[in-house]
Amino acid sequence: MHRAEQFRHQLFLPKQESEQLEALARSPGATKSQLLATAWSAWLKRQGSDELEHRFGQRLDRISNQLARIERDGHVGLESLALFIRYMLTVTAPLPDGDDTAQAIGRDRFAAFVERVGRRLASGRRSLAPGMDSDE
Repeated sequence: MHRAEQFRHQLFLPKQESEQLEALARSPGATKSQLLATAWSAWLKRQGSDELEHRFGQRLDRISNQLARIERDGHVGLESLALFIRYMLTVTAPLPDGDDTAQAIGRDRFAAFVERVGRRLASGRRSLAPGMDSDE
């Protein structure tokens, strides 16, 4: 096995930490150098992850908050639509089966509605934005 190049360092530890290191080094296969090198490497890795957290944490928090608002807005929109549909179904009488003219008018109105929604989505405009009273 090829060992990486190593350098000697002298360090001073408080008594309690020195005793803990001595106790750990008594384990079979453990050395003080190995224990200290492993601890030092782990500490350096944590410092790097703290740097990443510091760098990207605020951005990720902001994105998370924006997604939460989008989700809330979606729920508001869906709940509003559901309540409107329930209201319309309870106050509007069904068409008679033989009334082909009324059913054709209904299909035409639905097609116009779908086209209008498509134009709105394509333009990026929002119906509830201030000053959006007319479609075109």
